[in-house]
Amino acid sequence: MTDQAEHTPAFSVLGDLGGQLVATAVHAGHDLRPEVAQEMVLDEEVRLREEDPCTDRFIAHLPARVVAHRSRFEVDLNRVREEAVYREPDDCWGLEVWREHPLDDAIAQRSLEVYDDFYSTLATHLDEISARGPFVVYDVHSYNHRRDGSGAPPADPDDNPEVNVGTGSLDRERWGRVVDAFIDSFSTSWTTIHGPREQRDVRENVKFVGRGLAQWVHSRYPDTGIVLAIEMKKTYMDEWSGRPDDEAVSRIAAALADTYEPVLAALDRITGRGTEL
Repeated sequence: MTDQAEHTPAFSVLGDLGGQLVATAVHAGHDLRPEVAQEMVLDEEVRLREEDPCTDRFIAHLPARVVAHRSRFEVDLNRVREEAVYREPDDCWGLEVWREHPLDDAIAQRSLEVYDDFYSTLATHLDEISARGPFVVYDVHSYNHRRDGSGAPPADPDDNPEVNVGTGSLDRERWGRVVDAFIDSFSTSWTTIHGPREQRDVRENVKFVGRGLAQWVHSRYPDTGIVLAIEMKKTYMDEWSGRPDDEAVSRIAAALADTYEPVLAALDRITGRGTEL
């Protein structure tokens, strides 16, 4: 858990990056560097509740993956650099994270080194992919919907879809068919897996519109980068205990994998070129 950061990398690049779709799970991590753990007073259960457990498992069947192992409370890879290290409670939902705040600047700077390394590595790979043509990034997250307590009613489903697809910084007029292909294929796969009575509530830009990673890709690759910021509501787990439903996790992973070919086929139709599937 928290002491594994001495022995594991901050993030991993996995699979075959020879295609035009990459999936990321930048909030999947829970590890902390020892110096960060020493300064942290935030309860580990609360920290886990604000992380995105199992998102690395959601993308496990996709061929190219980038997975973060460090907690977002060490460095948040989905924020702009200036906001990537939480220093004060106002930076992270009012939570008291540090023994003393603001966090010591030297520790914060070492966390930003992780941030810089992540984006430098990602740029190296995406530069190569972009050189081949337009590409898609699944920026996969999860979100809480029972913030009032485990026994309290969940948040209003009208404002909290099962799957929120964020496209706020995407040129939808140009790439909209890719977005539609994802939504349609995920919904179809979900119904196939669960049966016709189980419709998956997949909507766009209801709860989230995408943040740092999506904005960075769209800025760096304005003519080729397509990011879908995919937020799964934590119905696949007990968000208060941290216990996942392994069957639910597997079903999400299967449905995501089923979107791969339809999404790249939609990209192929827009670009008019062959796409390796």
